[in-house]
Amino acid sequence: MKLLRFDDGGRPTLGVCRDGGVISLAPLAGEYPTMLSLIAGGDAALAKVRAFAETAPVHACLSDVHLLAPVERPGKFLAIGMNYRKHIEEAKRLGVAIPDHQFWFNKQTSCIVGPHDDTDPGVTGQLDYEVELCVVIGKPAKRVTRENARDHVFGYMVCNDVSARDWQKHSPTFTVGKSFDTHGPIGPWITTADEVPDPHALRLRSFVNGESRQDGNTSELVYDVWDQIAYLSTAFTLDAGDLIATGTPDGVGIAMTPPQFLKPGDVVRCEIEGLGAIENRVIAPTGR
Repeated sequence: MKLLRFDDGGRPTLGVCRDGGVISLAPLAGEYPTMLSLIAGGDAALAKVRAFAETAPVHACLSDVHLLAPVERPGKFLAIGMNYRKHIEEAKRLGVAIPDHQFWFNKQTSCIVGPHDDTDPGVTGQLDYEVELCVVIGKPAKRVTRENARDHVFGYMVCNDVSARDWQKHSPTFTVGKSFDTHGPIGPWITTADEVPDPHALRLRSFVNGESRQDGNTSELVYDVWDQIAYLSTAFTLDAGDLIATGTPDGVGIAMTPPQFLKPGDVVRCEIEGLGAIENRVIAPTGR
């Protein structure tokens, strides 16, 4: 299934995307008022939603609704850096030190916005894009092995790990430069894990104003999804609804010659094979 959140007359509502239409899950809101509650409901919740969606009428055309971030405020929004081989090579050319282990940072959950919401640069002068596969954790994972990591995945989304490159350099953890408000667009929906047989065989691309910038495949991950879940869960418990951004391929703006940073008016499109696309417009900075 493709599970989403949409604005229904000012009320955030869960839904299912089917054949270009949106099926409202409002009748199930008593049991599953939020996406986090649906995820935490596990297989029983999915079975109930699936059965309901099979016979429910279409509420609206997908093109007529405003999609919200599928998960609004997860407990954690974790992201790995330097996880595609060609991206590592372009980072080396910029003088970036490459760790010999998984390198993780937090994106503050307050940065999350929907698949078509605007991107506010804030005070950065070096706004950049990073298309990434985003994993949604389905049930608590603590010290799991890579062999059973798959059992803890609820589904997958598209993510743009929007980055303020100048602010990213202020701290070795990257957290501030990766967490500006509006710098975490995700969506357009969660594709449940049963519809993604192999998350390591997905083409992912980004475009700026229609121009191709990144074109990679998750088969190129240095540390694959199962490695990442096993590593993180060794240190702390991953909870239902937590998000993991799994890394970006080469082609980021800062690595171009000369660097090509985003500016107001630019439209960034990130898409992943089988998971859909998100598209966000950069606006003039607000609140300076």
